[in-house]
Amino acid sequence: MAQVLTANAAASFSVTELVRMLGHSGGAVGNACETLVCRNEAERVGTNPRMYRATSATVTAAQRATAPLPGPRQTPPAPLSTTPSESAAPPPPGGKPSPITRPNGQQYHPRALAYLPDVEALRKLREAQVAVLLYGPPGTGKTSLIEAAFPDLITIAGDGDTTVGDLIGEYTQDANGGYEFIYGPLVTAMQEGRALLLDDATLISPKVLAALYPAMDGRRQIQVKAHKGETVTAADGFYVIAGHNPGVHGAVLTEALASRFSVQIQVGSDYDLAAALKINRTAVRIARHLATSQQAGDVGWAPQLRELIAFQKIADVLGTEAAFANLVGIAPLEDRDTVAEIVTKAIGRPVTALALGRQL
Repeated sequence: MAQVLTANAAASFSVTELVRMLGHSGGAVGNACETLVCRNEAERVGTNPRMYRATSATVTAAQRATAPLPGPRQTPPAPLSTTPSESAAPPPPGGKPSPITRPNGQQYHPRALAYLPDVEALRKLREAQVAVLLYGPPGTGKTSLIEAAFPDLITIAGDGDTTVGDLIGEYTQDANGGYEFIYGPLVTAMQEGRALLLDDATLISPKVLAALYPAMDGRRQIQVKAHKGETVTAADGFYVIAGHNPGVHGAVLTEALASRFSVQIQVGSDYDLAAALKINRTAVRIARHLATSQQAGDVGWAPQLRELIAFQKIADVLGTEAAFANLVGIAPLEDRDTVAEIVTKAIGRPVTALALGRQL
C-alpha cells in the first residue's frame, strides 16, 4: 500500500480505486490505509469517501515493504466486500476477540467496528442509550451480531401484519372463558430492562411503530390505552435496536423511524470468515465476484454468508455438483442466467438450477 501511494505521491486515492489497483478485498485495503494513517505514514484527506495520499513518511514505509508494486491495470480487480470499504477499520487492539456463543448454540465471530469488536461497540452504545439501526441484505449477520451482543434480547419479527397489540399487548381468552391482558414484548422489555430487537422494522406500518417512539425518547414511557390507560416506564437497561433490509419488497425507512436511530451501520457478508469456516473456496470466490458485480449494478443478487453456509451443508450431504446447482437455483429469476454463467465459468462445466431428473 505504501508503495502505491509513494509511486503516485501527488494524487489522492479512495479505497475503491486502490482495490482496483492492488487486487485485494476492500476490507484489507481499508485496514492497510488506516494502519498507515495511525502510524503517521500516510494522510487521510477525505471522509466521504475516505481518500488517502502519501506523506514524507510514506517513502520510508514503502522502502520497508517487500511486495512488488503492481503495474497499472495489470492485476484484475478483486471482488469487493459488501460492507463499504470506506468504513473498514483496523483490527481491535489486544488481539483477535474470541467467538461468542449465540442462544442457538452457534458461534458469532466479532468484526471490526469503529476500532472495536462490533459486539463491544454495540454494548457501549447501549450503555449510552444511543439507538442503532443495522441495515443490509438478508443473511449478512445482522441478527447474529445483535444476539451475540445482548444475551437478554427480546425479538419482534416485523412484517406488514404487525399490530400495536403485537408490540404492547392485548386481551387473550383464558382457560375459564374470561379475558386477561397479556403484555407484549415492548412492555416486557421496558419492565425488565432488556434489549428489544425490531427485526425487519421497516416492514412494520409507521402507525404501529409510532406506539414505540415515546419509549425511545426522553420520556421513556408509553401509555397502554387498552389496559386501563396504564403508564409503563422503562427500567434501566431498556434498549431498542432495529434491523432493516433495504432490498426487501415493502421495506420503507421513514424519516420518523430513521431519526430515532442515531447510529446506522451497514452490514455486509464477511467473505473472509466464509473462507475461514472452510466453505468451498470456489463458492466463496463466486460470491465475491457476484458481490462486486452487484455493487457495479451488473447483477441484483449475490450470495451472502447465510447462503454460503447452506452451500457447504448441501455439498457435505449431496455433493458439490448439487450445491452449485442449488446456488444457481436460489438466485432471483432475473439474475439466474447471469449467475449460471458465472458459476459455469468458475467450475469449468455447465451448471443449471437444481431440478428433478428422469424417473429411476
